[in-house]
Amino acid sequence: MMMVSRKVVSSLQFFTLFYLFTVAFASTEEATALLKWKATFTNQNNSFLASWTPSSNACKDWYGVVCFNGSVNTLTITNASVIGTLYAFPFSSLPFLENLDLSNNNISVTIPPEIGNLTNLVYLDLNTNQISGTIPPQIGSLAKLQIIRIFNNHLNGFIPEEIGYLRSLTKLSLGINFLSGSIPASLGNLNNLSSLYLYNNQLSGSIPEEIGYLRSLTKLSLGINFLSGSIRASLGDLNNLSSLYLYHNQLSGSIPEEIGYLRSLTKLSLGINFLSGSIPASLGNLNNLSRLDLYNNKLSGSIPEEIGYLRSLTYLDLGENALNGSIPASLGNLNNLFMLYLYNNQLSGSIPEEIGYLRSLTKLSLGNNFLSGSIPASLGKLNNFFSMHLFNNQLSGSIPEEIGYLRSLTYLDLSENALNGSIPASLGNLNNLFMLYLYNNQLSGSIPEEIGYLRSLTYLDLKENALNGSIPASLGNLNNLSRLYLYNNQLSGSIPEEIGYLSSLTNLYLGNNSLNGLIPASFGNMRNLQALFLNDNNLIGEIPSFVCNLTSLELLYMPRNNLKGKVPQCLGNISDLLVLSMSSNSFSGELPSSISNLTSLKILDFGRNNLEGAIPQCFGNISSLQVFDMQNNKLSGTLPTNFSIGCSLISLNLHGNELEDEIPWSLDNCKKLQVLDLGDNQLNDTFPMWLGTLPELRVLRLTSNKLHGPIRSSGVEIMFPDLRIIDLSRNAFSQDLPTSLFEHLKGMRTVDKTMEEPSYEIYYDSVVVVTKGLELEIVRILSLYTVIDLSSNKFEGHIPSVLGDLIAIRVLNVSHNALQGYIPSSLGSLSILESLDLSFNQLSGEIPQQLASLTFLEFLNLSHNYLQGCIPQGPQFRTFESNSYIGNDGLRGYPVSKGCGKDPVSEKNYTVSALEDQESNSEFFNDFWKAALMGYGSGLCIGISIIYILISTGNLRWLARIIEELEHKIIVQRRKKQRGQRNYRRRNNRF
Repeated sequence: MMMVSRKVVSSLQFFTLFYLFTVAFASTEEATALLKWKATFTNQNNSFLASWTPSSNACKDWYGVVCFNGSVNTLTITNASVIGTLYAFPFSSLPFLENLDLSNNNISVTIPPEIGNLTNLVYLDLNTNQISGTIPPQIGSLAKLQIIRIFNNHLNGFIPEEIGYLRSLTKLSLGINFLSGSIPASLGNLNNLSSLYLYNNQLSGSIPEEIGYLRSLTKLSLGINFLSGSIRASLGDLNNLSSLYLYHNQLSGSIPEEIGYLRSLTKLSLGINFLSGSIPASLGNLNNLSRLDLYNNKLSGSIPEEIGYLRSLTYLDLGENALNGSIPASLGNLNNLFMLYLYNNQLSGSIPEEIGYLRSLTKLSLGNNFLSGSIPASLGKLNNFFSMHLFNNQLSGSIPEEIGYLRSLTYLDLSENALNGSIPASLGNLNNLFMLYLYNNQLSGSIPEEIGYLRSLTYLDLKENALNGSIPASLGNLNNLSRLYLYNNQLSGSIPEEIGYLSSLTNLYLGNNSLNGLIPASFGNMRNLQALFLNDNNLIGEIPSFVCNLTSLELLYMPRNNLKGKVPQCLGNISDLLVLSMSSNSFSGELPSSISNLTSLKILDFGRNNLEGAIPQCFGNISSLQVFDMQNNKLSGTLPTNFSIGCSLISLNLHGNELEDEIPWSLDNCKKLQVLDLGDNQLNDTFPMWLGTLPELRVLRLTSNKLHGPIRSSGVEIMFPDLRIIDLSRNAFSQDLPTSLFEHLKGMRTVDKTMEEPSYEIYYDSVVVVTKGLELEIVRILSLYTVIDLSSNKFEGHIPSVLGDLIAIRVLNVSHNALQGYIPSSLGSLSILESLDLSFNQLSGEIPQQLASLTFLEFLNLSHNYLQGCIPQGPQFRTFESNSYIGNDGLRGYPVSKGCGKDPVSEKNYTVSALEDQESNSEFFNDFWKAALMGYGSGLCIGISIIYILISTGNLRWLARIIEELEHKIIVQRRKKQRGQRNYRRRNNRF
């Protein structure tokens, strides 16, 4: 017995030693394999893995290593700043590994297929690394896997079908990657899955029907992808679902009624899709819902009354849809609601008084709707309120005094409404307010002194109202103010010196008021100022030298004041300046050459001043310049000749100066040029046909110069392809009208051609055109008008019929030339022509009947030619008076004679109306002539008095009729006298 016991003990000792030996051997193999993987790290001096040494015990001493029965069971190296890959990871040497967590490191490249060797793996976490490539299908062989977290990496390619084989999986998180393709239907097999996160990828296709089979699912997040199609009604079967995130996709169709059956749902986010139809009333069943997010869709109809039953709701966002109707008063029941967003819809009616009962509300956004009525005073009871957006509605009435009781308010936007009355002084109580937007209303009265108490204010915008009085000096207390917008009001008085103490100010807009006096010297302290707008006031004095100290200034805008003196040289030191506009003042002297140092300058506008001297040649080197406007000054010398390659000019306006010599060929380098106005100078050159190669040129105005010679095509196939206005009037161009030029004007062959104007925001191109017999300044010229003006030159020959192809023309003027031949009937094709002037030429033949079809024609001048025949009859032609045809002795018909007999009905109708008109005024005419003939002195006085009355009342048609009546009577008397003389001679000859 004793012998047996010893044998048993010896056997146990042997097997114990053997087991310990094998265990020690196994741990050594795993440790060696892990050390080999560590050796591949880029950062070998990683402090977290300093314990990983051959001499230490891997299971006891190594960071992140946990063993079970002597084998590595858990490897958790999270937030350890590891920089490496998984290529050398010992997948085959860790057969007992159950938990692998390498999250929040810098592990890159791909996941090797060898990951399929970790057959005991239960937990896999590789989130927040730099892992790229595809997910290996071998991952589908890890049958024990319960949790996969590989979000926030650079994974791409498809989600493997094989993931659907992991029947033990409870959590799958692959969000924030670049995964593409569709969601595998095989995921519907994961019966134990409770969380599915695939958000923020590039997944496309529809949501698989099979997702509705995952009855254990509590969280489903598919947001920020490219999923399309409808929301599956089968999702309504997920009874355990607590959160459903499908936002920011391309889902369409209606919201399924079945979503309202998910009684466990606490968060529903379907925003930023293309969902349409109405909001299902069934959502009112979701008693546990705390967040409802349906914003930025195409939902229509009214907001269901049932939404007001969701007593657990804390966040409601229905903004950016097409919802209409009124805001349900039932929303006042949502006692826990702290955010209510209904902005950018078509809601109408008043703001319910009940909104003021939502005592937990912190944010209210109802902007961009059609809400009307007054702002409820009950909103002043929302003590937790810190953000109120009611902008761009139709709200009227005054701003409630109670708004000033909202001591927590930080953001108040009531802009773009029809609010009237004064600004409540109570707003001065809002100590935490940092943004106050009241612009574009009908507010009147003065700016309350109390606004200066809002020490936290950073944005104050009161522009576009009817505020009057002076600017309160108390605004100088707003030390945190960065933007102050007061323009487009009726403010008067001087600018307070205290405004200059606002050292944080970056934008100061005081334009379009009636401010006077000097620019305060204190403005030199605003070193952070980026935009200074003082335009359209009555400011006087010179540009203060301290302006040059504002080195952060980007926009300096002071046009239309009474400023004078010389332009300071030091403006060239404001290196960041983008816009320098001083037009319509009284500046004199020369333009400083230092301005050419402003290498970022885009707009330079000193038009309508008294500047003189030459334009510095260095201005042609400002490569960033887009607008160069020096019109209506006294500049002399030549144009800059060195416009460089890469020139950015879009608009060059030097109209109304004394510039001489030729148009510089270097303008050909300005390929973006759209407007070129060199009119009213003394340029002496031939027509610059080479400008036709500028692909975007739309306005060419060379009027009133000394340009001469014929206009000949250069032979280039594409010339002036986008030209819309060409004005060559009052020059000395000769020979035939340029038929070849007209053939190239493709921009005038399309009516209502859409044109994208440059976005200057504070500068609009304008030119003066002669239209309808008057000079008219056209603003925003690039899209409004199409003009050809070749008048007052020495052109000869015929009017080219090709002009009839330019159907977009609104103004055509070739008057005061030596043109001959017929008026082309093709001009009848100019269907939107408004003004046609062919006067003072040598045109002959009849007026084409086709012109009578020009229903937009408002002005016609065919006077002083050799036209003959009948004047066409039509709706517009009946509005033209005889001065349109004067000097054409061969013309007959209305209004120069009784008619041609070709259109008896129209002639008769017009004659009847004319006779009625004459009869109605015959008594006046008879009395007038009797009074005028009663005596030379008294008749003259009465005549002058009547003329004065007629002119002062603007009723010049009566005067014209009186003159025509007088002219008619004189002609009749002459004809009677001539007939009497002829009869007298005949009688004498008989005898």
